[in-house]
Amino acid sequence: MDIITLTIAGSDSGGGAGVQADLKTFHALGVHGACAITALTSQNTTGVQAVFDVPPAVIASQIDSVMADFPVRYAKTGMLSRSETVRLVAGKVRQYGLKVVVDPVMAAEAGGRLLNPDAVEALRTDLLPLAEAITPNVYEAGVLSGVEIRDMDSAREACKKIHAPGVKYVVLTGGHFGGRDILYDGTKFTVFEGPLVKGGTHGTGCTYAAALTAYLAKGEPIEAACDKAKRFVKEAVLGSMDVGHGVHPVNPGGCRR
Repeated sequence: MDIITLTIAGSDSGGGAGVQADLKTFHALGVHGACAITALTSQNTTGVQAVFDVPPAVIASQIDSVMADFPVRYAKTGMLSRSETVRLVAGKVRQYGLKVVVDPVMAAEAGGRLLNPDAVEALRTDLLPLAEAITPNVYEAGVLSGVEIRDMDSAREACKKIHAPGVKYVVLTGGHFGGRDILYDGTKFTVFEGPLVKGGTHGTGCTYAAALTAYLAKGEPIEAACDKAKRFVKEAVLGSMDVGHGVHPVNPGGCRR
């Protein structure tokens, strides 16, 4: 049977990030992507102009509909802007026993807050203890851990604090850290080196988390999944398209499997 993955995230009307980036990534990696939309954003390459949060009951209905028909084991979360949304999604993860990759989306690459302050604590207490993996960038890791990340030592400290609630794997993504990703499994750190390449970067975080989800769903061990997801995003940046007047979006469709 073909592999099915679920993204629980916000919609980017510009098509560069969010659910749109996730579904493009799932398709490029040969898995079927289902979705539950948590928020509608008026968004383009220059920023986020408006956000409409989907009511929790509607989010729940979407997830229940997908789970009633598809044998989903792996899901990822993206924009969960409100504490009510975080708690609803955490409940559904528990209900269906999903292995979930959490992308703690806090701001758009082109600018604009996507996570309310009250939702940060809900992430820590309700969703992180259930997470198979979490993929924060340096800014997000700093907010979640309370650690100012300046170097490898502070990055490791942040990873340990994020891991503490019960996350299985912490992957600190390094787009703002010299291209260096750090995986922490609770006992050891693995560093994935990589050059920063030129190209569009709108949607990199969503694309990485979606690729990691797809590779894990396909049975890859965590280190191989992290390495392949990093390579996938590199190609998506290199293959980005010159569209819009702001931060150009990555291009998952131009990547090799």
